[in-house]
Amino acid sequence: MIDQFWTFLVAITLLTLFPGVDSLLVVRNASRGGWRDGVATSTGICCGLFVHALVSALGISALLLQSAVAFSALKFIGGGYLVWLGVCSLWQAMKTGGTFGPQLNAVSGSRPLQLKRSLREGFISNVFNPKTLLFYMAFLPQFIDPVRSPLVQSLFMAAIHFAVAMIYQGLLSVLVIRIKGWFQGGFLRRLSSGLVGVLLISFGLRIFLEKRI
Repeated sequence: MIDQFWTFLVAITLLTLFPGVDSLLVVRNASRGGWRDGVATSTGICCGLFVHALVSALGISALLLQSAVAFSALKFIGGGYLVWLGVCSLWQAMKTGGTFGPQLNAVSGSRPLQLKRSLREGFISNVFNPKTLLFYMAFLPQFIDPVRSPLVQSLFMAAIHFAVAMIYQGLLSVLVIRIKGWFQGGFLRRLSSGLVGVLLISFGLRIFLEKRI
């Protein structure tokens, strides 16, 4: 389907394993609501990859990068959303002693609502992240065979990225739950929640400073 398939697979796997905002958001939500919330967050993040692959293949990403207004809007939405999530984590650390978000309600209908929120948070954070847009625009064309459809090949590479990221982030969600007991103490729980908040805010601020290529 694409040129240098195995090279792409190795490269995208290594890049997926590199810690970043996606992994941090999965950790945040898995700690908040369990491994299902982590997987739901990962699903939202990975669905956003198809959006980036689509706009990259259609050339929309080039238009966004050439438009100062459009690119600035993308930065402020994506960066602002991460800063908001970080502030929420810091607030919860001070208010409730360290949870990464509101506790699950005992009502039976709360679980689907919680999963939808995690899915939405993952999707929004990925789609409005200009760093992902820049990455897809620069990285995917290196593996596209010009004699085949760029759109089909871009979506195929996004599907590979989807599978790799879901496996990694799913395992990460399970790992978070396994070690969550280490942070049951009030101080450590507040410390870990506060650290996640600070990191999310720093990622958001870095997006604000992102420049067009």
